[in-house]
Amino acid sequence: MYTDVLLTDLYQLTMMQGLYFEGKHEQRCVFDRYYRKNPFSGGYTVVAGLEHLIDYVENLHFNEDDMAYLAGTGIFKPEFLDYLKDIRFTGDIYAMPEGTVAFPQEVLLRVETKKAEALLLETCMSMIMNHESLIATKARRVRTVAGNDVLMEFGLRRAQGKSAGVYGARAAFIGGFNGTSNVYAGACFGIPVFGTMAHSWIMSFPTELDAFRAYARQYDDNLILLADTYNTLKQGVPDAITVFKELRDAGKLPARYGIRLDSGDLAYLSKEAGKMFAAAGFDDAIISASNDLDENLISGLKLQGSLINSWGVGTNLITSKDSPSMGGVFKLVGQYEGDTFVPKIKLSDNAEKISNPGRKNVFRLYDKDTGKMKADIIALEGETISTDTAFHLVADSMPWRYRTVPAGSFTVRTMLEPIFRNGKLVYKKPSLSEICDYAKREIETLWPEYLRLINPEEMRVQRSAKLSELRQDVLRKESANFL
Repeated sequence: MYTDVLLTDLYQLTMMQGLYFEGKHEQRCVFDRYYRKNPFSGGYTVVAGLEHLIDYVENLHFNEDDMAYLAGTGIFKPEFLDYLKDIRFTGDIYAMPEGTVAFPQEVLLRVETKKAEALLLETCMSMIMNHESLIATKARRVRTVAGNDVLMEFGLRRAQGKSAGVYGARAAFIGGFNGTSNVYAGACFGIPVFGTMAHSWIMSFPTELDAFRAYARQYDDNLILLADTYNTLKQGVPDAITVFKELRDAGKLPARYGIRLDSGDLAYLSKEAGKMFAAAGFDDAIISASNDLDENLISGLKLQGSLINSWGVGTNLITSKDSPSMGGVFKLVGQYEGDTFVPKIKLSDNAEKISNPGRKNVFRLYDKDTGKMKADIIALEGETISTDTAFHLVADSMPWRYRTVPAGSFTVRTMLEPIFRNGKLVYKKPSLSEICDYAKREIETLWPEYLRLINPEEMRVQRSAKLSELRQDVLRKESANFL
């Protein structure tokens, strides 16, 4: 049985082997993980996947099956394979906690370790955090427009594999969903599980009314009836009302009852169903909906006066259909040459792809009175920001646009927390419910302008003066090689 250590690209292993024979595999280095652009053309990203990453790092090793496979490829030499047998992660990792709201270009995760270990981590780490952050962000966008409505993740059957379905459900929970239909994710992570019936249940009985009555006999504490199998307003809703009346007369109407709509004009059907429920004395009946929902459709349905108050969101969430990948990258930003740390930079014809050199951290400034974010500062490790001194916000690309944050008007937070030191986990993993509470608090620190689905405001993310100076210095040195 192979281990997850093989969840990597071949070139990581071939580079490791090359470095091994060049004597550079144990060179100490620093890599940053960041992304260049928010998914969905949105105003933020929700960080997720850290717990999954921790599990991966703690269990990183090659077993006999892994070694046999690599030997069988004919690519790797015996000396290098002997080295791989004992490889473990021995370095340091710093990261933003799960649920943190983040923005382009800032360091989400910093790895300080031997070059071979960093290369071995890159692919799987990127896969984990890119995917789960993407789904958590999509879920938060849905939550933003749904208000306090119930949100259910229904995407397992459309997910692109087991891992995407299971960890996607967890990420959706971090993003603000109330639960999932995914029983495996519920068991693994303690996420509440939701579900009612499919159309096949209705069609398994002589009539729709028979099907509803049978379901009520089995599950009288959570009675959400699928009302659109035949004719929603002429049969489905009237039959549901008949069952609700029977239960009410018997004193058995549960606190949670109502219908689910899975097709048709959801705004119109929900409003008409709401009128029928109100006329029958069932004003508190739940009207739930599914059917290829996302934040844009839910927002539109609410604008049309829909009475839906519970949403099952599946395909468009679990596949992140309108933004199916997140462009997180992992770049070398420095390495030790002897005892000297040498900052490194990646050049590019595309200015936005030029990296920031050096060991860095991220500071977040908050308005002292409102608690809302004001700006993020990417700074060199060891720098500090004093709240007793006015801070000037100015972007390198637009130095004529600046503003001053008065002394005493803001608070400062360091965003990267130590996760591993010398290969040992030093981070106390929060529970999933604690992560969800934290994620909710994080989104509440954003001004409403950043939450817009279309053309949101962009958070001010800037380099510190010292980082900008270092960057220009390294750029000059590297550019001199081409003059």
